[in-house]
Amino acid sequence: MLDRDLTERTLQAALRRGGDFAEIFVEDKTSSSALLDDGRVERVTSGRDRGAGIRVVVGETTGFAHTADLSARGLEAAAEAAAAAARGAGGGDRVVRVEPTPVEHDRVRVAPAEVAKTVKVELLTRADEAARAQGSAITQVTARYGDSRRRILVANSDGLFVEDDQTRTLFSVACVATGDTGMQTGRETVGRTVGFELFEETDVAELARRAARRALTKLGARPAPSGTMPVVVAAGGGGVLFHEACGHGLEADLVAKSASAFAGRVGEQVASPLVTLVDDATMSGEWGHFAIDDEGHRAAHNVLIREGVLTDYMWDMLRARREGRASSGNGRRQSYEHLPMVRMTNTFIANGDDDPEAIIADTPRGVYVAQLGGGQVNTATGDFVFGMTEAYLIENGRITEPIREGNLIGNGPEVLRRIDALGDDFAMGSPGTCGKDGQGVPVGDGTPTLRVTALTVGGTAA
Repeated sequence: MLDRDLTERTLQAALRRGGDFAEIFVEDKTSSSALLDDGRVERVTSGRDRGAGIRVVVGETTGFAHTADLSARGLEAAAEAAAAAARGAGGGDRVVRVEPTPVEHDRVRVAPAEVAKTVKVELLTRADEAARAQGSAITQVTARYGDSRRRILVANSDGLFVEDDQTRTLFSVACVATGDTGMQTGRETVGRTVGFELFEETDVAELARRAARRALTKLGARPAPSGTMPVVVAAGGGGVLFHEACGHGLEADLVAKSASAFAGRVGEQVASPLVTLVDDATMSGEWGHFAIDDEGHRAAHNVLIREGVLTDYMWDMLRARREGRASSGNGRRQSYEHLPMVRMTNTFIANGDDDPEAIIADTPRGVYVAQLGGGQVNTATGDFVFGMTEAYLIENGRITEPIREGNLIGNGPEVLRRIDALGDDFAMGSPGTCGKDGQGVPVGDGTPTLRVTALTVGGTAA
């Protein structure tokens, strides 16, 4: 993407004013997408973004500049702008030598860019037909296809020079069913850090049928109950809760700002002894997977909570340096136009030993959540509210009627302490985009079936 000589000269320009550290991040990203709505293909697009971001650190101050001009002149101008923003002093030249670091990239068997647009559109029409075939109550179907290839290079004044090549492919179907209870929705999404071979293992028609059945089921659902009760979360269905309510609080930048309920608690029992919480970018094929993070550090398997005890936080490079430790490989950025920050990758609660069916049978009364929706979280306290997009009553140890219009209300750290059963059926959930400080990055999350002894269900039932 850039040769070593140009990279070295750019880093030297960045340090000319006396910086302590300089970094260049180069990105070349291509993408394509297609949208079908109400039986019509509304949009087929493709695009390319290419540029470099340059960071210069002087003491506690960071200067940053980005450019789409990857010529020697353009890179030097950006390097000097970043250095000026860092208010470096001292001047003089600093020689930088970088050495390529070999990294094993994931092999893509079918590059999406080599697949005809007509083939991608055919996936959308197949999904539309399958969803509508589930019944006349399905009044709207929206299907989306997307793929991207992101090539990055990271080089810095420590001598690092490393590249990665990341391909992601995604497909989603959303259905609207209309009946006496109004309009109800169902959604299914699959996304992997793989090429078009995703569709060798994914049947988009079955994906669409599941989305339609979810919407149709909710037409006959009763309003959700209200009150505090046991909640059983299905395998893969509740990972977003722990991502939002607990994961963000384990990011070192929020900990440093005392904006985390987990600040200063390493070594303490913060969860049920059943709980081991992991962030793992090495999970090949998962949505949050990569070979290196956006600061050039290798992907890592990081245990954050082990058997209920808080063992570590997630770290980017600069915050790790200040603490005299290594980065955990969690420095991520949305694009070359953004500074890296501490971000999750694939965050999950590890498998337990319980039989999932026995967990339900051992719950006389409660709510079974098959899929959670979006929510709001206060990371400083851990308080959250999440919508339930698919949920059912548990009565006498059996899953019975579907429910709708309900929220889960609670506190992340408290939920971790109240987990009293963990199934042996671990599954990852749907791919997601995590937003933080205006940046979005791809992430995954997962859980086995689990039970929380008491959570507040906010429903509309009298």
